[in-house]
Amino acid sequence: MTLSTHDTPAPAIPPAPTPDVAPATVAPATSDGERTSPWAGLVAPAEGGQWPRPVPVRTVEEERLHRKRKLAAAYRLFAKLGIAEGLAGHISARDPELTDHFWVNRLGLDFGRIKVSNLLLVDDKGEIVEGKPPLNRAAFTIHSQIHAARPDVVGAAHTHALYGRALAAIGEPLHPISQDSLAFYEDHVIFDEYNGVVLDEEEGRKIAAALGPHKLAILRNHGLLTVGTSVEAAAYWYIAAERAARTQLVAAAAGTLRLLDHEIASATASQARGDEGARWSFEALYEIIVEEQPDLLD
Repeated sequence: MTLSTHDTPAPAIPPAPTPDVAPATVAPATSDGERTSPWAGLVAPAEGGQWPRPVPVRTVEEERLHRKRKLAAAYRLFAKLGIAEGLAGHISARDPELTDHFWVNRLGLDFGRIKVSNLLLVDDKGEIVEGKPPLNRAAFTIHSQIHAARPDVVGAAHTHALYGRALAAIGEPLHPISQDSLAFYEDHVIFDEYNGVVLDEEEGRKIAAALGPHKLAILRNHGLLTVGTSVEAAAYWYIAAERAARTQLVAAAAGTLRLLDHEIASATASQARGDEGARWSFEALYEIIVEEQPDLLD
């Protein structure tokens, strides 16, 4: 495993508490970087009407439904945006009460057919607690280890989208070449090995260890994996990373990349790093996909 070619890794995100018994209410997790953001603790217009407004405090049941709705919408959006690849890929959402369990897609369903009612709840042993089998074994192997290693992570996303897969094939990091790509500056790694389909939990642990405190891992010869303190952030970071990979590959094919210097890149990255902005960006897409495909909420 090697870090990206950028100088130093971003500071670790302090783990959020994961109690055995859920509290009466659940509020979205917040990282240190977000606490200083002017957006921290606010909701997007899509959720809260006129803003700024505080993030609503939800009961455990309300938070579970909220996460499942965002998760189903994320699958539909991936299908709509063409970043699903057959039946390969998975997006997960940690359960707010059973914190070592997560919700994920049922194997065999196209991303465009996933809805709240056909999601699976999976425990830390890979057993389906709720929902109809089968479970994608690779989904369990990867996501169980990510959620175990990163208590701050609520959502994780991995598919075999075209441009992320191409970037992974050459084993390059996302270079600081545009304002948008700087969201990942010093906040991503390359998992620099490939050992086949991830069916062994030890391989999942290696990926989680390589990811460390970062939001993106480029899995060499495989694809992209993103995480976030909400399902919305994890899904949007994947969309953004796939687009950044496309920009880099197109630019490199056209000519020599002109990299931004570290000082500018670092300062700009600090403004774009927080998950709140990613969550707001997802909300804008969420409104569209729910209006177009309301059955995803069934």
